[in-house]
Amino acid sequence: MILYIYGSDNFRSRKYLEKTIGEFKKKRDPQGYNTVFLDSSQAELSLVLSEINSVPFLADKKMVILANILTLNDKELFDSLLKIVQQADQSKNPNVIVFWQSEPLSKIKEAKELNKALLKLKFVQKFDLLRGDQLYAWISQEFKQKDIKISHKAVEYLVLHAGSDMWFLASLVHQLGSYKPNQEIQVEDVQLFLDEKIDDNIFNMVEAIVSGQRSSALKLLNEQRRLGQDDNKLFGLINWQFRVLLELRDLFDRFDNLSSDEMAKQLGIHPFVAKKNLYLVKRYSMSKLKKLYDELTKMDWQFKTGQAQLKWLIDLLVVKNV
Repeated sequence: MILYIYGSDNFRSRKYLEKTIGEFKKKRDPQGYNTVFLDSSQAELSLVLSEINSVPFLADKKMVILANILTLNDKELFDSLLKIVQQADQSKNPNVIVFWQSEPLSKIKEAKELNKALLKLKFVQKFDLLRGDQLYAWISQEFKQKDIKISHKAVEYLVLHAGSDMWFLASLVHQLGSYKPNQEIQVEDVQLFLDEKIDDNIFNMVEAIVSGQRSSALKLLNEQRRLGQDDNKLFGLINWQFRVLLELRDLFDRFDNLSSDEMAKQLGIHPFVAKKNLYLVKRYSMSKLKKLYDELTKMDWQFKTGQAQLKWLIDLLVVKNV
């Protein structure tokens, strides 16, 4: 079986991926021996084929997740994967292969051909950015699930002014809930938080990590913890910030004269976010930003699979990359 999960809304696609992995592990792999996650930095042809074709350990199936493989420029890898996808119906391979694509496709024709073949599969799930009524419903549900009260007008204000960046919105839901526990959130509360789209300390910490300022990064990290910030929230904010940087850098590389407002519109984020992050985007290459983001993806997987504590992983990210 082959699944293809993709779309511009990488928040919901990531949640869907995590749900898919969780259901597989619960049903077939409770010990986690047969769930393999390979991101684009690990996608060597021999390793990918070995994992796809290897026999499960004490089980009837294994799951192999190929994350953002289609961002690469590896023609040989794409040709091999294309054959596997095209022969999926006739294959006797018991393993489950999941293609998860949350980043722009490579421009080479082999990537486009593989993507075209994946779109013809039976199990394809696309996640477009939510807008209008769909976005209103999603925001309302997020608050409801967390038992946070919010007025209809406040939700409408979020829909109109916060953009379609689901990572930012999810973070905002958490912040608003912490700001007014057991009270109904009103428009003025939302306005207060939207006036500062990004926590400046998080922004400065990410800048310090990218630019190699170890002492500043550690100081800012420890200050956030001293103020009571949870490591899960810190990691989520760092992850979200790097994702914004990557998406902006991609637009910056592909279009010569795109303004920050136009970039914000294309990505579904608030203009303030685009304008502030564009400063970093212009200073650092896509390869550097992608390397750090790939590391974040790996860290996230290590934490979710119980291989390491999140606090240690965040500390390692700061120390290792600055």
